[in-house]
Amino acid sequence: MSPTRRHPARTTHRTTHQDAAAKHRRGLLASMLLIRRFEERCVELYSAAKIRGFVHLYIGEEAVAAGVLEALEPEDAVVSTYREHGHALARGVPTDAVMAEMYGKATGCSRGRGGSMHLFDAGRRFYGGNAIVGGGIPLAAGLALAEKMRGTAGIVCCFFGDGAFAEGEFHETANLATLWGLPLLLACENNLYAMGTPLRVEHAQTDLAMRAASYGMPAWAVDGMDVLAVEEAARRAVAGIRAGHGPHFLELRTYRFRAHSMYDPDRYRDKAEIQRWQARDPLTLLGERMRAAGELDEASYAELDRRATEEVDRAVAAAEAAPAEPVADLLRYVTTAPGDASETGR
Repeated sequence: MSPTRRHPARTTHRTTHQDAAAKHRRGLLASMLLIRRFEERCVELYSAAKIRGFVHLYIGEEAVAAGVLEALEPEDAVVSTYREHGHALARGVPTDAVMAEMYGKATGCSRGRGGSMHLFDAGRRFYGGNAIVGGGIPLAAGLALAEKMRGTAGIVCCFFGDGAFAEGEFHETANLATLWGLPLLLACENNLYAMGTPLRVEHAQTDLAMRAASYGMPAWAVDGMDVLAVEEAARRAVAGIRAGHGPHFLELRTYRFRAHSMYDPDRYRDKAEIQRWQARDPLTLLGERMRAAGELDEASYAELDRRATEEVDRAVAAAEAAPAEPVADLLRYVTTAPGDASETGR
């Protein structure tokens, strides 16, 4: 009896698929590393008074941005929050344009006029941060309504936090979005705290996915520290929306390792709680999984880390050298009165 032989075509196909999957996971890890190194540098720059104003860091929540945005297409729109650096970077907004905006320079993605909380890139359909809690949710519904009326294949993804879930904007939007069958992905980043208010204090029922489902839309909770679980859930939701099944809701259970903002003394959280969540660092979780599968070693991780750090270094250097907006242009894009010259951008 002849020995069992592997079918060469099947073996090649399986190997190619495994290689593609490993490359994809490396891409997710690289995306999260870039966000982490960018945010860490923002801490340094803020402390050195290079970056001013309010700054809300995304450290610890990288898996949400990397996983959800991986499931979207370029024609889809994204509406974000005031904690949006990670969303912008994962969407592909250039690192130097984001850093220049942090500096308030004219080369920033919002020409230096928005700063940390108002990153915009219309060309990439990234309709930015919003300093108002929940303020982006009805705007996202409007964009989704426009997509439906135009008959396009695009969908709109709206990020917001558990604090915004308590706002009327969310509940009004969830109701109308379901009634109208809007192509809207509601991505709730539940990091357990609305600024300094714990979820359990603000919400009588803390299962946000269950509450969202009461509006008649598909909704489920996801481990927001596991980038692969986030991506899988996002792809499932996006597929349902594109199939015409109306809005979908994801409760992405995550945690911010830093304070609410750089101004926040962070005295409302127990240190042991922070340490428990840090033990599930999304970068560490994916790295360990890849190492166990033989897809990552210390040298390859160090190379990914080096590339991320160098990209941030280049962005900082470019921001330092970039010009501020000329004083003569300060009223440009600002409408002061009908017929005023500034209304036309002159």
